[in-house]
Amino acid sequence: MAGTTKTVRGAVIGYGGAFNMGKAHAGWMNAAGMQTVAACDIDPKRMEAAAEDYPGIRTYTDMGELLKDPEVDLCVVILPHNTHADAAVACAEAGKSVIVEKPMCITVAEADAMIDAAKRNSVMLSVFHNRRHDGDFLAIKEIIDKGVIGDVFHLEAYFGGWGHPGTWWRADKKISGGAMYDWGAHFLDWVLNMIPSDIATVDGYFQKRVWMDASNEDHCHATLRFANGCVAELTSSSISKAPKPRWRILGTKGAIVDDWKEPFTVYVDHDGYNGRIEVPYKKTDWQAYYNDIAAHLTQGAELDVKPEQARRIISILEAAERSSKSGHTEIPAYK
Repeated sequence: MAGTTKTVRGAVIGYGGAFNMGKAHAGWMNAAGMQTVAACDIDPKRMEAAAEDYPGIRTYTDMGELLKDPEVDLCVVILPHNTHADAAVACAEAGKSVIVEKPMCITVAEADAMIDAAKRNSVMLSVFHNRRHDGDFLAIKEIIDKGVIGDVFHLEAYFGGWGHPGTWWRADKKISGGAMYDWGAHFLDWVLNMIPSDIATVDGYFQKRVWMDASNEDHCHATLRFANGCVAELTSSSISKAPKPRWRILGTKGAIVDDWKEPFTVYVDHDGYNGRIEVPYKKTDWQAYYNDIAAHLTQGAELDVKPEQARRIISILEAAERSSKSGHTEIPAYK
């Protein structure tokens, strides 16, 4: 339906209460000029909540019934990670364009099936990598893109602390994919947008040491070597007692350090002196993701978050786990 002036009619699949993301996605669609007309959740109480949030919306407790609705053009899948692929393929086979929450899925095989289904049925597929529009990331990327710190050759990214991962499905590896699949998907999307190069190799080091009642790993570390020689290290931990900056980025002319709060610090050379600049974050604008989707579906604009980009993230996560198990360096399926 790209290139039409027709109002895009959307549906939310998974209106669960966690983070209230069902309500949020519906609101972002409406604000972008699309129309949220339906919602689906296996919990009838969540459908009652959807009807209160958006009066007049059609509600379903069976995804199959929703997919029969001829007045739905776009489905947004907000389900546990291990169900993304099957749901997305079903939506595509029903002729609906699809957005899935991040991570795209758990395996490269699932990502391939999703992309194939979308192409086969001539529908859009995208992944909600909304944090490309985070103000902190945008400000850091601008410093890099302007060449303030020169060519980036080493990058360290960290998210974690010390604490039990919880008893919900996000701590269950079979459902979540593992500890790296939540925030790790965001961080990898940021890293890949900072470093314009193919990936040569991936090394993974996943450890289970403390929280034995949860199946997710306790500590995950991945090292990415890019074709241009840059090295990126990504660490996710629930057993890290010591703090570490979120970003430590080294370039040939300077460096960036971000401690999860603004302003972040840029270190540069100035007339032979070591200079230190404090840089504020930009404005965060998650609405921009849905504005892009609307422009793509109604005007044929280029899609910002392409499914192949999201699949690349899954291939890195898969390669990192494969490396951790094999004890050897691995090459991702998609570089």
